[in-house]
Amino acid sequence: MTNTVTTINPATEQTIADYTLLNLEQAKNEIDKSHEAFLEWRHISLTDRAKYLNKLAHVFEQQKESLATLMTQEMGKLYNQGLQEVELCAAICRYSAEHGQTILADEERPMENGRAIITYQPTGVLLGIQPWNFPLYQVIRYAVTNIMAGNTAVLKHASNVFGMAEKIEEMFSDAGFPSHVFKNLLIDGKTASELISHKAIRGVTFTGSDGTGKKVAEQAGKHVKKTVLELGSNDAYLVFDDADLKLAIKTCLQGRMINNGQTCVSAKRFVVVEALYDEFKKGITEQFNALIVGDPMDENTDLGPMAREDLRDKIHKQVMQSVEAGASIVTGGEIPKQTGYFYPATLLENLSPGMPAYDDELFGPVASLIKAKNNGDAMRIANDSRYGLGGGIFSKDEKKAIELAKKHFDTGMVNINGYGLAQPNLPFGGVKDSGYGREHGGFGIREFVNIKTIMINS
Repeated sequence: MTNTVTTINPATEQTIADYTLLNLEQAKNEIDKSHEAFLEWRHISLTDRAKYLNKLAHVFEQQKESLATLMTQEMGKLYNQGLQEVELCAAICRYSAEHGQTILADEERPMENGRAIITYQPTGVLLGIQPWNFPLYQVIRYAVTNIMAGNTAVLKHASNVFGMAEKIEEMFSDAGFPSHVFKNLLIDGKTASELISHKAIRGVTFTGSDGTGKKVAEQAGKHVKKTVLELGSNDAYLVFDDADLKLAIKTCLQGRMINNGQTCVSAKRFVVVEALYDEFKKGITEQFNALIVGDPMDENTDLGPMAREDLRDKIHKQVMQSVEAGASIVTGGEIPKQTGYFYPATLLENLSPGMPAYDDELFGPVASLIKAKNNGDAMRIANDSRYGLGGGIFSKDEKKAIELAKKHFDTGMVNINGYGLAQPNLPFGGVKDSGYGREHGGFGIREFVNIKTIMINS
C-alpha cells in the first residue's frame, strides 16, 4: 500500500501534484498539538475570535481568483462557480463573527431559591472529514463556526483536493491564527477512522455518502462522541398542476447542473404531474441538449468534467443498471470519447422503486423524471425515499406550498418556486439517511459546545 497520493486535473487528465500521507502516529502527534492549542484558544475572548474570523474573510477575498482556479484544476468546478464559493466562505466568516458573540453569550434564568447561568463552553478538538465537491466551503462551514465557539479543528480532506487542504491551513496562518487552531492532516480514510478514538477528539463532523457516514457514526458512538452528519440526498422537485412551467424548467436545470451535477442539496428527481409532464419533458430536454460541455475555465462552458474517473464510471453504471431494470434514456447516457472525465447532461424516465435512479443518489449531471398522477401523488413520491436533505415545490399558490413544505415534505430544507444553495443565516441539514445536526444560521455554532448549567443558591 502506497503512502503517496497524486492529484489529477479531471479536464485534462494531467497530473497536478504528489502528496505524502501521514502515518497514524504522525497524525496523533498533530492532534496532540491541536489539543495544546485548544487549551490556549478557549480563553481567547469572543470579541478577539471574531477579529480573527474577519481577517480570514479578507484573506479569502484577496486570493479569490487563485482559489477558484485551484478548485477548477483539482475537481473541475466551473471557474465562475468557484468565485461564488469563495464569496460564500467569506460571508460565513463574517456571519459567525457578527452573530457568534450573541449566540454564545451566557444566559441567566431564575430557579427556586436562586438563579442559574447557562454558559456555552468549548469542548476540544473536532475532526472534520470532508468531501471534494465544495473543497473550500465544506471545510469552512464546520471549522469557522467551531473555532468561533472556542474549539480547534483538524481536517481530513478528500485526497483529490489535497492542494486546497494545504491552502486552507496556509490561509488560517495568513489571517494570524495561532498554530494548530486549524490543522490539515494529509491522511487516508482508515487513519481518520482510527483517530476518532483519540482522547483529544471530542466530536466528528462528516459530509459524504450515507454508507460511510453510518460507519463514522458507529465508530464515534463506541467512544460516546457526538457527530454531525450530512449524507447527501436525492432531492425531489415537485411541479404541481398550477406551476409556472417556464420557471420550473429553468430552475430544475440550474438545480441539477450546478457544480457539474455534484451537489448534495440539488434537484435530482423531477416529479411532474401528469397534466404538465409532456410539456415539461420537452422543455427540460431542450435545455439539457443546449448545454455547452467543455473547459471549466472557459466562461462560456455550462458543464465541466466530473471530479474523478471512478465517479464518472459509477454514475454511468447507475444509469445502465436503471435502464436494464426498465428505465428509458431521454437524452445523454453515453460516455463521450474525449480527454477528461466528462459525462453528458442525462435525463431518465419510466422509473420505479428498485432502480438506482429512483432509490439512490446520482452524484453527477443525471436527472430522474417521474410522472405523478396529481399533486398529492407528487408529494407521496417525494417522500418515498430514504433521504431527506432538501426539495422543492413549484406552485402559484404560495400559501398552499408553504403549508405542504411545513407539514408534509419530510426534508430538512424546502425551496418554493426557486433553488438556492447554503446561506450563512439559514440552518443547513437533513433527516432520515441524509443525516442529522445543523450547520449555519447560528445552529452549527452550538453543535459541539458544552451547554453548562451553573446553579447559584441564595
